[in-house]
Amino acid sequence: MSVFRSLYRGETRFNFIGTRRRWYAASGLILLVCILSFVLRGFNWGIEFKGGSQFQIKASGTSITAKEAETAFRNAGLEPADAARVVGSGSTRQVVVKTKDVTPAEQASVRAKVISELGLPSNSDSISVQSVSSSWGHQVSVKAIEGLIVFLIVVSIYLSIRFQWRMAVGALIALVHDLLLAAGVYSLVGFEVTPSTVVGLLTILGFSLYDTVVVYDKVAENSKDITAGTRSTFSEAANLAVNQTLMRSINTSLIALLPVAGLLFVGAGVLGVGTIKDLALILFVGLASGAYSSLFLATPIVCDLVERQPAYKTLTKRVVAKRASEAAKLATGEPALAGSGAPRRSGGPAPAPRPGARPQRTRRR
Repeated sequence: MSVFRSLYRGETRFNFIGTRRRWYAASGLILLVCILSFVLRGFNWGIEFKGGSQFQIKASGTSITAKEAETAFRNAGLEPADAARVVGSGSTRQVVVKTKDVTPAEQASVRAKVISELGLPSNSDSISVQSVSSSWGHQVSVKAIEGLIVFLIVVSIYLSIRFQWRMAVGALIALVHDLLLAAGVYSLVGFEVTPSTVVGLLTILGFSLYDTVVVYDKVAENSKDITAGTRSTFSEAANLAVNQTLMRSINTSLIALLPVAGLLFVGAGVLGVGTIKDLALILFVGLASGAYSSLFLATPIVCDLVERQPAYKTLTKRVVAKRASEAAKLATGEPALAGSGAPRRSGGPAPAPRPGARPQRTRRR
C-alpha cells in the first residue's frame, strides 16, 4: 500500500532518467522489428487503397458463414482478394467479400451465381456491390501526409516558444516512435489498413503530445534557474518531474484506454462492427505507445540534449564536487555545512576553555 500511496502523492523515486539507455535499447529493438516487417511483410491494404469490388451479403436470419461465402464466390469464378468476414449481428448481420475490380457485367453475373448457390432471395437487396478505385486511397494518403507535416511543424514551433527547441526535438522523436510502432503492429499482425486506420493514426498524435507536454511543464518548473545553484543536476530535476506526473500519466492513459478497449473488444469482437475495429485498434495501440514514449523517451532525450551545454556540464561538476565534499566531512565527523550546528563526535575531549573565562560551577542538587 505504501507504493500506491507514494504513487498517488507523486513521491515515487523511480530512476527513469538514469536507466534511459536501457529504454533506448528496448525501443530501438522494437522499431527495428517494425521496420523489418514493413520491408518483408508489408501492409494488408484495404480495398480503398488498392482498389477492387466489395460484395455485401445480407445474412440476417440465415446461417451463412464466411467460409461458405468464399466458396460460393470461387464457384462463381471470382477469387476473394481477402478472407471474408461477418460484421454486425441480428438484423444487421452481413458477410463482406472483397475481390479484384470487375466490370458491372461481371458483377451481375457473379452476383446471380452466388445468390443461387447460397439460396438467397433473388431481389436486388440480397447482395450489394461497391467498386472503389485505388486513386481514392492515394488521395487520402496524400492528404494525411500533408496534414501530418503541417501538424509537426506547428507543434515544433509551439514547443520551441513555450519551452525550448530541445524539448520540441524530444517530442517529435516520441511522436515518430508512436507512429512507427502503431504501424508496425498492423504490419506484424496483418490487420487491414482502411481510412479509419489513417484517422486513428492521426488522432493518437494529439494524445501522445498532450502527455509529453504535461511532463515538460513540470520539468521546466523544477529546472527553473537551476544553473545558479548546486542542489541537483538537470537530469535529477527532470527525473523528479517524471515521478511527480507519473500518477497523472497513468490516470490519463487508463481513462483513455478503457473506452477504446470497450470499442475494440465489445464493438468489434462481440458485435462484429468492422469500422469500429479499424478505428479502435489503432487508437488502443497508439494510446499505450504514447504513454510509454512520454515517460521513457521524450524527457530522457531532452536530458541528453540539455546536458551537452557547457553551463549544464559545469552545473553537474559543481553538484558532484559539493556532494563529495559533504561526504568527506561526514566521514571525518565535521559538520556537513558551515553553521549547521552539527554535534561533535562522542568520546572526544571536551573543548578547552577560552582564556580569562570563569570556570563553571557545578550546581548541587
